[in-house]
Amino acid sequence: MNLQHLKYFDVLANEQHYTRSSKILNVTQPSLSNAISSLESELGITLFEKKGRNVVLTKPGMIFHDYVKKTLQTLDTGIETVEKISRGSGFISFAFLPVLGTTYVPNLTRLFLAANQNQQIQFDFHTSDGVSKRIVEGVRNMKYDIGICSYIPNEPSIEFLPVASQELVVIAPLDHPLAKFDEIYLEQTQPFEQIVFSKNSGLRDIVDELFQKNNSTYKIGYEVTVDQVIAGLVSQGFGIAVVPNMYILKHLPLKTIHLKNITRSRSFYLVTNKEAYLTPAVINFKEFVLAHSSPDEIVY
Repeated sequence: MNLQHLKYFDVLANEQHYTRSSKILNVTQPSLSNAISSLESELGITLFEKKGRNVVLTKPGMIFHDYVKKTLQTLDTGIETVEKISRGSGFISFAFLPVLGTTYVPNLTRLFLAANQNQQIQFDFHTSDGVSKRIVEGVRNMKYDIGICSYIPNEPSIEFLPVASQELVVIAPLDHPLAKFDEIYLEQTQPFEQIVFSKNSGLRDIVDELFQKNNSTYKIGYEVTVDQVIAGLVSQGFGIAVVPNMYILKHLPLKTIHLKNITRSRSFYLVTNKEAYLTPAVINFKEFVLAHSSPDEIVY
């Protein structure tokens, strides 16, 4: 069915006059008449009938006109939406680790929205259960437009750009033997059971590498995926842990202990799909994050 013919039909249904309708559409009257005849032939029904010098819709024509109006309105809305997207408006599906959801991401998105007040931009936030692999998988499968998480190896379609980092620290219950120290060597953690990141967490490899480089090992008491959950368990005496120095640590009954002679930190990466089309809004947000971030910036 010809879309142009539907538009001709809509105008004629509203005007009920061939001459006026042809002038509005800027087409000849025979062209308009042929379009309506083509529609009627395709539908197998009469849409208009003469009434004096005018034409009026038949009962089937009235029913069909209701659907045509809705269709054209939906199409116009779609065109308007896509045009807004092309000018930088639209949704941004943004996935990030929960640890970044307290201050870093809210501040970043607030600043971006303030700098783009002339655009109609709305964020769709996701934390993907706090697992970097799921964030990367979501970006790869185009479930998310953009993300911030740990580095995941062997992801050739994903672009990883460092944007921030966190110091790695030891946390211990307040009554733990290590709680009397402000700084310790990593080796001093070996005698005690630890709450470690589960193997599907991007932090597990980072912490494992840290221990290996310092010729140290750890005793696994529990394996947990989410940073904040580990901190909560430590505060209740379930063990010690090596975690990023995050905001929540300041508000839990535990001791944060810095590591001596350790320069390893957790890095956060802005991730996008190199093989996917990015809307102008997503591209603008990506460029904004890169311009307002630094790999050396310490976040909590």
